[in-house]
Amino acid sequence: MEDSRKLIIYQAFPRIFGNRNRTRKKNGTIAENGCGKLNDFSDEVLGLIRDLGVTHIWYTGIIRHATQTDYTAYGIPRQHPAIVKGKAGSPYAIVDYYDIDPDLAVDVKRRMEEFEALLHRTHEAGMKVIIDFVPNHVAREYHSVTKPAGIRDLGENEDVTVHFSPNNNFYYYPNQPLAPQFNVDDYREFPAKATGNDCFSVHPTQNDWYETVKLNYAAGTELQNDKPDTWLKMREILHFWASKGVDGFRCDMAEMVPEEFWKWVISDLKGHFPHLIIIGEVYQPARYQGFLEAGFDYLYDKVGMYNCLRNVVCGRQPSAAITGEWQATDHIRTHMLYFLENHDEQRLASPFFAGSPQKAFPALLVATMLGKNPFMLYNGQEYGERGMDTEGFSGEDGRTSIFDYWSLDTLITGYFEREKQTEEQKQLAHSYRHIFHLAQQEKAVTKGKMFDLMYVNPQLGSQQFAFLRKEGREMLLVVANFSERAIRTEVFIPQHAIDYMQIRGRHFHAVDLLTEEQRNFELQADAMVKMEIPALSGRVWKMTDQK
Repeated sequence: MEDSRKLIIYQAFPRIFGNRNRTRKKNGTIAENGCGKLNDFSDEVLGLIRDLGVTHIWYTGIIRHATQTDYTAYGIPRQHPAIVKGKAGSPYAIVDYYDIDPDLAVDVKRRMEEFEALLHRTHEAGMKVIIDFVPNHVAREYHSVTKPAGIRDLGENEDVTVHFSPNNNFYYYPNQPLAPQFNVDDYREFPAKATGNDCFSVHPTQNDWYETVKLNYAAGTELQNDKPDTWLKMREILHFWASKGVDGFRCDMAEMVPEEFWKWVISDLKGHFPHLIIIGEVYQPARYQGFLEAGFDYLYDKVGMYNCLRNVVCGRQPSAAITGEWQATDHIRTHMLYFLENHDEQRLASPFFAGSPQKAFPALLVATMLGKNPFMLYNGQEYGERGMDTEGFSGEDGRTSIFDYWSLDTLITGYFEREKQTEEQKQLAHSYRHIFHLAQQEKAVTKGKMFDLMYVNPQLGSQQFAFLRKEGREMLLVVANFSERAIRTEVFIPQHAIDYMQIRGRHFHAVDLLTEEQRNFELQADAMVKMEIPALSGRVWKMTDQK
């Protein structure tokens, strides 16, 4: 179900978000480097996140996953370290779909209660909760110890003498042991199972998702009496979390799971929980329509808008290229999730990307104001996190590790030691907050039509991008400047725009919503609007018809 607001999704990685331990030992254990907790999202912290303009928090890595940390004292099975990436492990190598990750609990025995309390606090703070659903693969040693009564575990009582059966949850290699092309010490898997990234071999490499096994959805199999067993078990998992009050799911690698499953399970799920939003991680534009028809509310716009904005920021594409990207998905654009960072991508401020958080401000302006569709930011982005640590399993690659126990000064000072913030961090967070609030408050953004002005403004085509938004008598003229120098320019408003946007008046009083500068504009047929635009910034002129 689509939300009537402009959705601003804050991706929070609790393991790192609340961790205030500054030891940061490479490959450090949880005892050495510490770990953030669900309880770190206090009422005060949630209030700060909400005040950014956030409507939804995606808590990443909530469900229990493989780790090298020993929790056997709590009845939690330990995973073999050879098939765990990093000391902390990947949050996408699930070992128990019905459990909360014990790393995130103050009291491990009450970890589910702590999550339920976080869910309540987030709702009380006026935001909704999204969690991961990882449907394509699980950890190699998956075993649920918390599943509800009457639920059969994945892989329980399976026929391991066949490679494929619609009643099996995994793909097996009968009578063959797992034999990776790298050392896994004394780890044994017999018979071997297919690896998560569709590696149908007993010899995965270190470049494969070797810590995971592929789930079997029996695609295309016609069953007389029921759905494939994996379908039924996945539905039970989704119902379990939705029943707790979760408001949405971000579905990991959704494109690796058959569309027919999604159509069935989303229809079923929304029949019971109509308020849910379902976000799909999909990287194949040719398949977008099929996933939306299957019931997804929003899809990642990574290969299109993200890649384009990144290239424009880095000077590898002209700003005019943005036009082609929104046009490519114009028929479904309200369903496309825009972002400039997430846990998979390099940080804006890293030298691998922009090298400076300020350089991405024009891209932020475009991504939040161009359409009605949602925008997502990753924790630390609002304070200029560079992602240039060498954490352990992850190296100095411009990303924040999802495999290691670590902490970030940007998050510590941003939310827990705010008196230590630099002026630059304060200003950056203010800029994000200001843009997000404008995107939510201005009816021209949340409801209005858009008109791309680039086709009649070739002088802007290299480093600027201009468009109109309009709803009723309120109109915005947005011009983003990706250049590192201020410019003086004229923006041409064609008669076509005046007709399409139904601009009735001629004389307008305008205020720049970024600077509060005021001036008057005259818009007649084929008008030219003169303006100065600061470097790495933009103009958001709000025009009121003076008639």
